[in-house]
Amino acid sequence: MAKKEEYDPRLAAARYRTGGDTGGTGGTDDNETDAGAPTMEQRAQFVEIQISQAIRRGDFDDLPGAGKPLRDLGRTHDPNWWIRQKIERERLTGLGPPALTLRTEHVELEGRLDSLHTEQEVRQTLDDFNRRVIEARRQLQGGPPVVTPTRDVDAEVEGWRDRRAARARAAAAEREREAAALAAMSRRDRRRLRREQARDLRDPRR
Repeated sequence: MAKKEEYDPRLAAARYRTGGDTGGTGGTDDNETDAGAPTMEQRAQFVEIQISQAIRRGDFDDLPGAGKPLRDLGRTHDPNWWIRQKIERERLTGLGPPALTLRTEHVELEGRLDSLHTEQEVRQTLDDFNRRVIEARRQLQGGPPVVTPTRDVDAEVEGWRDRRAARARAAAAEREREAAALAAMSRRDRRRLRREQARDLRDPRR
């Protein structure tokens, strides 16, 4: 009488990975096949073993976003999420449907306005942005809906003025601090500082 094979979880895991009985030669009936198949508990054990081994190997170390909250948890489902993230991540411009490119431009618009020097330039930029948003809302070619809002030109110009004035005040305060620090130096220290500044101008790599 043949000795009944004892259950070995490692052998069962190997059978599960290969999709059947690794020790048989075929010709077994359904009952014998079912008896050798791993149970749900055994499959779960196999998965846990693989995860534990991967953790010990460090396969999960330094993954992108580790230790950070998941992004976009509060947003509704966006079927074009991967396009939007690629455009935002790589700062691509002019690519993709208007719904996505305008959304990216909307986020970066304030910084773009702050780089302009005149109120006329700010107004022209805002008018152009609003025009393209309105045109995108009227599109007849399909694609994701345009949810980017238009901008209040007068309010944005006022904000641009306030930020510009704040930067000017900060720069003036910094100049005053530098002047006060210079006045507190001895004549010898001031001469040495001027020599160092002159060297830095001649050789910016210093």
